[in-house]
Amino acid sequence: MTDPEAARAEKLSRELDLAFRNRADLYRLFLDELTAELGAEKAEAVMIRSIEKRGQEVAAAAFAGFGPNDAPAIGEAFLAVSPDGGRMYPADIERGQDRIAFKVKRCPLKDAWVEAGVGEEKLATLCRIAGAFDRGLFEATGVRFAYVTWTPGHGSGCCHIALTNRDA
Repeated sequence: MTDPEAARAEKLSRELDLAFRNRADLYRLFLDELTAELGAEKAEAVMIRSIEKRGQEVAAAAFAGFGPNDAPAIGEAFLAVSPDGGRMYPADIERGQDRIAFKVKRCPLKDAWVEAGVGEEKLATLCRIAGAFDRGLFEATGVRFAYVTWTPGHGSGCCHIALTNRDA
């Protein structure tokens, strides 16, 4: 990477990190507000529906031209914007002709909540809400999507995502 490319990548990384931290605050504050208004269970359900719908909207733009038998390409496109040392730190990637699976070790959303001192129970709720975005994103493409939910706690090993072609 040349110096200008490295500088551009660093600037983009900082901007994306800021965007993730802003989203982390937004989710946390919105959950607090809705919980006060609707109660914990209903607040989580409302947020999950809303964020899953947003994932579907993003997929319509991000994955236009991809179909239900493009699971490996969709997974690679997702990983391309989440490089090691970037926003999501993917690891343990398994590639096949009609499938791709990977583990996300860390996520800046979760990191921001931990830094903000969010308790274990609320952290698990926020992680389920954040996972709704991925579910909406991938299911909107028509591929088969297996998502093992974020592990509660402050350690690594947040989630596994597996995408498989519909016809496989």
